[in-house]
Amino acid sequence: MVIKPIIILLVSLALASVHLAEAQQPAKVPKLGWLGAGAGPSSGVSELFWREFRKLGYVEGKNIATEYRYADNKLDRLPALADELVRLKVELLVTGGTNAALAARNATKTIPILFLNVSDPVADGLVDSLARPGGNITGFTIISGVLAGKRFELLKETVPKLSRVAVLWDPKNRGSAGQWKESQLAARELGLQLHSMEVSSADKFESAFNEAIRVRSAALTVTQNPLLTSRQKEVIDLAAKNRLPAIYNQGDYVESGGLMSYGTDQAEPYRRAASMVDKILKGRKPADLPVEQPMKFELIINLKAAKQIGLTVPPNVLARADKVIK
Repeated sequence: MVIKPIIILLVSLALASVHLAEAQQPAKVPKLGWLGAGAGPSSGVSELFWREFRKLGYVEGKNIATEYRYADNKLDRLPALADELVRLKVELLVTGGTNAALAARNATKTIPILFLNVSDPVADGLVDSLARPGGNITGFTIISGVLAGKRFELLKETVPKLSRVAVLWDPKNRGSAGQWKESQLAARELGLQLHSMEVSSADKFESAFNEAIRVRSAALTVTQNPLLTSRQKEVIDLAAKNRLPAIYNQGDYVESGGLMSYGTDQAEPYRRAASMVDKILKGRKPADLPVEQPMKFELIINLKAAKQIGLTVPPNVLARADKVIK
């Protein structure tokens, strides 16, 4: 009888076919979801992330995939976009700004979330504490509200007899609203009066500046939020047109013609985020990864912009600048 050997041979061939099919199955490529409130990623900071990420062995389209969703400054779109990324079964959600982080948190309690550019994640209810975030979320805080006092101090040293400062902020943006609140506390300690420049749409900038001048604001500070960042050139031009000495939270405002900025290094969290994404993809839980804070701060001054509005920047302020544009 040769039936038994034949059966064994057939079973062996079948098993070999199964193993061959399994071997030919492509390995599952993890998928990142990026969610932001603005019009899209900044090419510069995005490239910084990918440069560091490639050093860790990741190549987009080969062993990592990415889905991008941006709300184009329409904050009410963020919840639907977050839900869409969750349905795509991404392994990790990376968010930019407080509103995007909150939308992601509300969309999933299981998919890990890494936030960037959040002013106060504890106050906004994103994490239990910076040291022990809890839940499925961690990230990087820009502590922008905490820096409000430093910006006011620099304005007082730069503008003689300064008493009233206009604060440009977006009440629909949670991070910007938090910075406005912190600004009020800091101004009170320095004896400054504030004028609230509330702008939530692109067509309101000029009227907001006109009102700031009408109430005799003598300087301007700008909060960090996607709407203002997307209209950066318009804000700079209106400040110059109205001869308002302005201090910004991001250095790129000054590179584009603004007077001065004091804030965190914009590139730093994106470089450091690559390492944290790698840790989470390899199994670390966000709850066990402390929220990271900025380690580098920069004062940048543009003397061309100062000359344009007839302002002389005092030597003691110039001496503290990390960069001076002449």
